[in-house]
Amino acid sequence: MAQAEQGGAAGPTRAAQGRPRDTTIDARATEAVVQLLSTLPYSALTLEGVATAAGTSKPALRRRWKSLPGVVVHTFISVLGTTPTPDTGCVHCDLVHGITNLAEVFEDSPITRALPGLLSDLEADPGLRADFLRDYFEARRATSRTVLEHAVERGEIQDGLDMELALDLLAAPLYYRAFFGHQPIDAGLAERTVQSVLNGIATPEWRRHHEP
Repeated sequence: MAQAEQGGAAGPTRAAQGRPRDTTIDARATEAVVQLLSTLPYSALTLEGVATAAGTSKPALRRRWKSLPGVVVHTFISVLGTTPTPDTGCVHCDLVHGITNLAEVFEDSPITRALPGLLSDLEADPGLRADFLRDYFEARRATSRTVLEHAVERGEIQDGLDMELALDLLAAPLYYRAFFGHQPIDAGLAERTVQSVLNGIATPEWRRHHEP
């Protein structure tokens, strides 16, 4: 009995049962959503279709993201959430760089087509909506806020600025065109947007030294 107890204590711990987690599904799901949106509207996207294109199963996708909008949020953040606004000390350069990066993805990636329908679906899932706002919207917005705050400290932006309104003004043209498609997201949109906003919020001294 004692030997059996000692053998049990010294023996290897039994491995946990179940299939190991497939670490490639995240990337394959992202690729599948982007691929499908290149030929289908968001309304035609299905969890089954994404699973087939990703070479996996609906249960595997549900275990990770619970729903189709969850997969699309993951894809949206994967595709668009990796190039925040830099903070180099040049408020004009940094804002143009940040908006240009996002504009280029919006123009080139079919994921943009999912945005209106996705936001509508998120109204039915407050938890997922909160994740989307935190991990994509607020994460990117925070980097632009930091650039403006540092510009205020350097005396380039007016003190007492309505920061949230300024951030809305910087992002609005890009999202407005992505939603409605009434005008193109062209190469000069970021420059024109930033210059227009800075003309309203920059100090007179900054404007004197940075006339177009």
